Amino acid sequence: MPPQTGKRAHMRNSILANLDLPDLAALGPCLERVTLRERRILQEPQKKVEYVYFIEHGIVSVRIVSAGSILEMAVVGHRGAIGASFLLGGHVVTHQSIVMVGGSALRIRVEDLRRVMEERPNIHDHLARYVQALLLHCAQTGLCGVRHELEQRLASWLCLTSDALNGQVLPVTHDYLSLALGLRRTGITQTLSRFEEQGLIRKMRGVLQIDQHKKLEKKACNCYAIIAGAYASPRKSEPGI
Repeated sequence: MPPQTGKRAHMRNSILANLDLPDLAALGPCLERVTLRERRILQEPQKKVEYVYFIEHGIVSVRIVSAGSILEMAVVGHRGAIGASFLLGGHVVTHQSIVMVGGSALRIRVEDLRRVMEERPNIHDHLARYVQALLLHCAQTGLCGVRHELEQRLASWLCLTSDALNGQVLPVTHDYLSLALGLRRTGITQTLSRFEEQGLIRKMRGVLQIDQHKKLEKKACNCYAIIAGAYASPRKSEPGI
């Protein structure tokens, strides 16, 4: 069932929640709520984009897959969307988007979104700002991987994922962190143990709980602040918005 047209209170996705009500009302009839099950693939490399998914709950990993190797470029949660890169003009995607933490999303067919954006260009502008933030996220992740130490990178990833999930309990394993960040599992385990000794996190079977987000931010490299700032919602009162 789609959300009630024009009812911002029903919007758990930040992109949709920050649209003007007339724009949201125009999108409403085209939106379909779907369940995002863990490991569901929303996009595959070299495949045409058919839907845009506005994430409500859960986490989607945006990653590069090549020759059996995986490198995560971004995590997308309630602040973002999967498939919005079609705005850049490409017909196929170069990355894989897979559900890491199950949840829900509102999806819309690309052709329907194009049609509504032609009628209401403010939607295009709003979504384009998000795509710019996501591109910065991916580029900053690449820079972070070659410039910053393990502890900084891990702290930044934990903070970004907590923000994306809008929660403090992250259902991730040491193996997943090793895979996503391209780091040795032993280094991940040792660093998480230090974080736990400092009271920043708690390790439990299959999950990590962040107890001191602000203190963990201080462990992170400046990539966290740069990426988080890019996703910050602009105020309606700013010029041109």
